[in-house]
Amino acid sequence: MKIAVLGSGMVGRTIATDLLKNFEVTSFDRDEKNLEILKTKTNVSCIATDLSKHESFGELLKDFDLIVNAVPGFMGYKTLEAIINCGKNVADISFFPEDALALHELAVEKNVTAIVDCGVAPGMSNLILGYHNSLMKIDSFECMVGGLPKKRVKPFEYKAPFSPIDVIEEYTRPARYVENGFVVTKPALSDAELINFEHAGTLESFNTDGLRTILFTMKHIPDMKEKTLRYPGHISLIQALMQAGFFNEEEINVKGKNVRPIDVTSALLFDQWKAEPGDVEFTIMKIILKGTKNGEQKTIEYLLYDEYDAATQTPSMSRTTGYACNAFANLIINKKFEKKGVFPPELVGDNKACFEFVMNYLQERGVEYKRS
Repeated sequence: MKIAVLGSGMVGRTIATDLLKNFEVTSFDRDEKNLEILKTKTNVSCIATDLSKHESFGELLKDFDLIVNAVPGFMGYKTLEAIINCGKNVADISFFPEDALALHELAVEKNVTAIVDCGVAPGMSNLILGYHNSLMKIDSFECMVGGLPKKRVKPFEYKAPFSPIDVIEEYTRPARYVENGFVVTKPALSDAELINFEHAGTLESFNTDGLRTILFTMKHIPDMKEKTLRYPGHISLIQALMQAGFFNEEEINVKGKNVRPIDVTSALLFDQWKAEPGDVEFTIMKIILKGTKNGEQKTIEYLLYDEYDAATQTPSMSRTTGYACNAFANLIINKKFEKKGVFPPELVGDNKACFEFVMNYLQERGVEYKRS
């Protein structure tokens, strides 16, 4: 079985390394530095290529049985479309802003199984919701999630597991949630709350646009919300940058040169937010489901708390995100999920066997979702 991993960033490298235990894996990336990091640690085959040249995919991917799309979000949708056009099954973790379900008919036509948003949130949160939606009537769904450094360093007290511009997108895109059956739109960073968590202490939660596909696939649930978690004070710092114009996309003239403030900010924050090798960080997620089953009121909670793995030198965000993606990829490889089209995880989780497979896959790798 041959698998191609498109993108060899922090998460992409973890995906390739884990898949290599059972499959023949080739990683593709334009950034040769990323590929060199992978080469020094594994026997993954590495090919340097520009993945924005989709016209080359027919030849590039012809020998592979499954594709993992782990490119940055801004190029994810077009990359997924190109993969589907090649007739290749795919697990996608690029988290692009476009509507993945718009490619459903194309995937059906090409006889392709595509599972998208295969991460933590979106990803595991969707899977859990889909599973319990098949067992009970759900009245409310709330997800709180964040990835943070254990060592708090002022002023940001944050390290970005993804590129800064993708994180900034979370802070600037209007947040949608569902209240009393209606979609409500508010600015990101709104409705701040301080919440105490075991292991992590007091964290600040705020609205972000994280519901994605479940806004459309779970319309029958009257209340749904996802909130991001950071250390207290992060919101006010980001809002100050926003109000000062650091996230503006329109060009301004500086000493005779036209620049976009957001590009400059992203470049500056890359060093500020970059995690150094060995930095200890953690991923935390809490899911609260409320509803009824057989006429009885039920509240179900899931808690994920995962830290950097010193033994394998693997960041928690890479573990929790990458291993989740590989669990979904293995569903396709092992023919446990064979439907044709584009499927977010909530439409996979309604199958008990698929749900249990993904949970077991993660647990075997030390990523545990505790249910109460």
